[in-house]
Amino acid sequence: MLNNKSVLITGGTGSLGKALTANILEKWPDVKRLVIFSRDEQKQFQMAQDYPVSQYPQMRFFIGDVRDKERLIRAFSGIDYVIHAAAMKHVHIAEYNPDECVKTNVGGAENVIQAALQTNVQSVVALSTDKACAPINLYGATKLTSDKLFVAANNIRGHHKIKFSVVRYGNVMGSNGSVIPFFLNKKSEGILPITVKDMTRFNISLQGGVDMVLHAMKTAWGGEIFIPKIPSYKIMDIAQAIGPNCEHKVIGIRPGEKIHEEMITSSDSFYTYDIDKYFVIVPQTPIWDIEKFKEAFNAELVPSGFAYNSGTNSEWETVESLRALIKEHVDPNFEA
Repeated sequence: MLNNKSVLITGGTGSLGKALTANILEKWPDVKRLVIFSRDEQKQFQMAQDYPVSQYPQMRFFIGDVRDKERLIRAFSGIDYVIHAAAMKHVHIAEYNPDECVKTNVGGAENVIQAALQTNVQSVVALSTDKACAPINLYGATKLTSDKLFVAANNIRGHHKIKFSVVRYGNVMGSNGSVIPFFLNKKSEGILPITVKDMTRFNISLQGGVDMVLHAMKTAWGGEIFIPKIPSYKIMDIAQAIGPNCEHKVIGIRPGEKIHEEMITSSDSFYTYDIDKYFVIVPQTPIWDIEKFKEAFNAELVPSGFAYNSGTNSEWETVESLRALIKEHVDPNFEA
């Protein structure tokens, strides 16, 4: 799929960007160009040490901000596929700095769309979050807006043969700023701060996130929101898995947090299809034939009123499975 093609990842120095880079280079060694677009020069410098030009001549490191449309247009020149992973994602920071979050997550999304339409990009896959579903915090609201922009972008593509799609998933295990590395760092202090004991979250590995992005790149018709079928975990099980001998101190819910996360609401059920490993929310006004879509993917409409919530999920991680996953995906030297 990507051999002799050029790929650009916005926010490419983040956890998922680095995992995507490793996977793309492994699966498609003849990729023409792989461009890492981000605004943090130190992270780019560090990542470039892992991919020296002598060994990886297809790698490019491009300093830029998604707030800068002209820079995006320059970066997108000659690019076939764009993976949009750049975002402000910390809930409490977004609550305190709302204008900055809007500029990056909403303005940046619009800039990516316009830059892609002005160049010869074939496909754009935008990363979303479960917090975009029925949002109660600004981060989720900006990502919902971003999702809407990318879905609707298919309506304004004109003669361009370009597809815009979205992937939405829960907490990426071990990603920067997530609860597992936070607890691992706090373990030595003997206290793990718990916001609310009943809290649950969806869980996906970095590899699962990568696979989903690549699936969307390969199969999207334009306008879909892809959602994985993944397990949930209880925050107290994470605490028990990492620090069974630590004090689990309840500190109260933080601004903008939910007790349980959602990825599909009952209102979405009228447009949500089951396609084996994933759910897909199709656009309410698709530019393609929904019957042909159903036939192509053996897609079945979910029952009316169906909702996908981390607290009512049918699949759960256990303390034991969480320990195994942490050892596999986060820290191979981990011991409870």
